[in-house]
Amino acid sequence: MTSLIRKPFRYRFNNAVYILIGINILVYLLQRLLADLNLMVYFSMIPLMVRQGWIWQFVTYMFVHDPSSMSHILFNMIGLLIFGGPVERRMGSTEFLLYYFLTGILAGFFSFILYWFTGAYMVFLMGASGAVFAVELAYAALFPEALILVWGILPLRAPLMVLGYTAIELFSMFFGFRGNVAHATHLAGFAFGWLYFILRFGVNPWRAMWRR
Repeated sequence: MTSLIRKPFRYRFNNAVYILIGINILVYLLQRLLADLNLMVYFSMIPLMVRQGWIWQFVTYMFVHDPSSMSHILFNMIGLLIFGGPVERRMGSTEFLLYYFLTGILAGFFSFILYWFTGAYMVFLMGASGAVFAVELAYAALFPEALILVWGILPLRAPLMVLGYTAIELFSMFFGFRGNVAHATHLAGFAFGWLYFILRFGVNPWRAMWRR
């Protein structure tokens, strides 16, 4: 069973990150152009709709962003571009896409469970953040010595960036800071990315990030 889970794919590099970014931008533009159709209802992850059989929302929510705010899609796509490109090149496109979609879907499913049991049946979960956070974790594990310029001025090693983001998300989730942000989904992205590395690669991300 373990050998099957860890069987590697044939290496291919097809610039999947650019394709993902292109799809996200296309959907965003359609949301703006076809506002009357309210695509967010069909493609966001809404717990009540999922319970009624709209299970495609576990995938489509990753491609929908708040059409009233360009910053939502902008920051997600910048993160996907900066971190996703090197991760895809190291993993290969097939592995990267499996990682991206699996962590994103599982983050959405975790959020669905959380929302349902807290009575938030009509929450609209949207955005690629869960999968992007998983990609950031992968970047830190694969390139632990890489320096990231936070806000363009503060140099941090990639593992410290991940720890910082985790601390911010935990603080924000428990103290209600930026209440319209799905902090649990972000943390779930980190968690499922962590499990993916352990189960698929047999690699502990913590040890990979702090190796010398």
